[in-house]
Amino acid sequence: MSGTRTTAAPEKGGTRGTFIPLLALGTFALGVDAYVMAGLLPLVSADLRISASSAGQMVTVFTLCYALGGPVFATLLAARPAKVVLGVALVVFTVGNALTAVATSLWVLLIARAVAGVGAGVYSPVAAATAAGLTAPERRGRALATVMGGLSIGTVIGVPAGMLLASHLGWRGTLWLITALGVVALTGIARLPRVAVSPPPPLRQRVRALAGGRVAGIVSVSLLGGVASLGLYTYLAEFIADAAHTDRTVWAMWAWGAGGIIGSLLIGRVVDRTGRPFAAVAWILALVVAAQSVLPVAAHTAVALAAVPLVVWGAAGWAIQVPQQHQLIAAQPEQATVAVSLNSSAVYLGSGLGSALGGVALGLGVAPGSLPYYTAALTLLALVLHLTVVRGAVRRAGTATATG
Repeated sequence: MSGTRTTAAPEKGGTRGTFIPLLALGTFALGVDAYVMAGLLPLVSADLRISASSAGQMVTVFTLCYALGGPVFATLLAARPAKVVLGVALVVFTVGNALTAVATSLWVLLIARAVAGVGAGVYSPVAAATAAGLTAPERRGRALATVMGGLSIGTVIGVPAGMLLASHLGWRGTLWLITALGVVALTGIARLPRVAVSPPPPLRQRVRALAGGRVAGIVSVSLLGGVASLGLYTYLAEFIADAAHTDRTVWAMWAWGAGGIIGSLLIGRVVDRTGRPFAAVAWILALVVAAQSVLPVAAHTAVALAAVPLVVWGAAGWAIQVPQQHQLIAAQPEQATVAVSLNSSAVYLGSGLGSALGGVALGLGVAPGSLPYYTAALTLLALVLHLTVVRGAVRRAGTATATG
């Protein structure tokens, strides 16, 4: 549902805009829930007496259900008012986290994470569309930034805070906190005015958008980027323990998240000033390759030294989607919402595949301390794809425009 249109009565005195922080509270809970589980893997695996690779699959099912289940259920609920859809999504999300908190086996844990992922996948795009409908056109960009900023803030602040809480109350205590955040956000949603949200692009329309080679290439780069990024982040605690020989991993989450804030704040200005999103993606991918390649050596040498590639990786990882979206809109201007929505699904699908493949690698005996080398290789493959397939499609499009 990314990019869906909204219709609402004009904003009066800015009062409708006061509901936007309530929507942002929901996305904040989503951001914490989506990423904190990576830091809790050692605690979960020890408590349930399962391997880290098995525990990592809870991240896989969450992201896969976010990417695939969310759009399907959002389509089924599209005829309902946005307020109802948001409420249902938060109920599902909250129930999923409550079930996670009481899980006593791997199967219950995986089912609970799947339920939470579906709720998150429905809530996030509808919340963005609702925020756009609650504000006047000239304030819409800030409204969207506030709501979607909840995801990054939840990652940067909520994830380390959740891990600190887990060190005192256990990993279940962190899940109960996320459940409470969902309840508070649900209470706020009940006060929202009526906002009409147009139906999302049909799934068939999203698939047809891939028919263009340029879109398919861009989306494939996003998919590989998602695989490499969350494939490593999911097992970051395991990596730090193996490479740096310490079980103190909160600092690594802080470093990666701080880089994410920097990248998110700077990339928009960079793309706007240079007007070269293709080049921006190439440089970003190169930075990720470099950061992940030196990370094992840095972590083994000195813990503090590892913070540098973590910040660079976080900044580049969070920054890449802005120039990717610019390219997609240029490639499919008449179906921009479809292309961007497809890209979002590819990112989360890649994230799910990444955490799954990371678990498989660890299960096959790959040392956690060497995981960055594998993810750097995947990112390098994305860079090669970007410089060949995507560049070729851009050149063919430019030639067709010139001759037309």
